[in-house]
Order: sequence, then structure tokens, then C-alpha cells
Amino acid sequence: IPLIIANCLDSKILPVYGNGLNIRDWLYVTDHCNAISALLKKGKPGETYNIGGNNEIKNIDIILTICKIMDEIKPSKTNQSYSKLITYVADRPGHDFRYAIDATKIKNEINWIPKESFNSGIRKTIKWYLENEEWWRKIQNKSYNQERLGLT
Repeated sequence: IPLIIANCLDSKILPVYGNGLNIRDWLYVTDHCNAISALLKKGKPGETYNIGGNNEIKNIDIILTICKIMDEIKPSKTNQSYSKLITYVADRPGHDFRYAIDATKIKNEINWIPKESFNSGIRKTIKWYLENEEWWRKIQNKSYNQERLGLT
């Protein structure tokens, strides 16, 4: 997701492995943190809990959603849809087709479910990247540590 957002902003290709039909279960970061907090408070020591987002989505649909939101809140300089940058690339050998989590146990035993839908979470994520571009660009161009350590 960060690569796709950055590539949109830089008018670079948006790489999609294979045919884009690989499926992933997406979870918004704050939901993940809240799940860990709930487990620390209510979980049984030594037990294993899967944390999932109940958002199994095809990779191509993730990218198309990002493009649509970016078109809306940060149109490209050419006013063309970012989806024009989608480029299908060779899939990695042995690439898993589907990643999924059965989060039934955490729901039933801890009474935890994600608060964010994929659409609300991806919108918040994109806005965060747009509002914090100066910070993450320093990490991207490897100047963050030098600046932080007073080496620049």
C-alpha cells in the first residue's frame, strides 16, 4: 500500500503481480494495535490468537480503490486517473495465492472485531501518507537517520 501511494505521487508504474487476483486479508493498523491491547488485557497466557481484518480482497481491487481515492483527494498533475499507471508484472515464483486468517477465537473469547472496514481504513491510510509526506520521504531517500543523528 505505501509503494502504491508513493508511486501514484511520483507518477511511476503501479506494479501488480500476475493477474492481480491474489487475495489478502487486510487489517487497519489501529485495529491491529487495539487487538493486541485487548489480548494483553483479556487473553489467556500461552494461548495463540489470530488477528484478522475480515477483509479478504484481491490485490487488483486494493490498487483500484487506492487509485479512485487518490483521484478524488489528490488528482494527478495530468488529471488522468492513477489507474492508468497500473502495470502487470511477472508473479514471483511460489507466491501464495491467498493469505487468510481465521479470527473466530479472538472474536469469541476476547470479544474483539475490527472497527474499520477496508474502505474506511484505506482512506485514513492514504490521508496519513499525504499529510506526512515530508517525514516518510526522508525515510524513503535514506536521509532520516542522518538528519536525526545530526549528520547532515
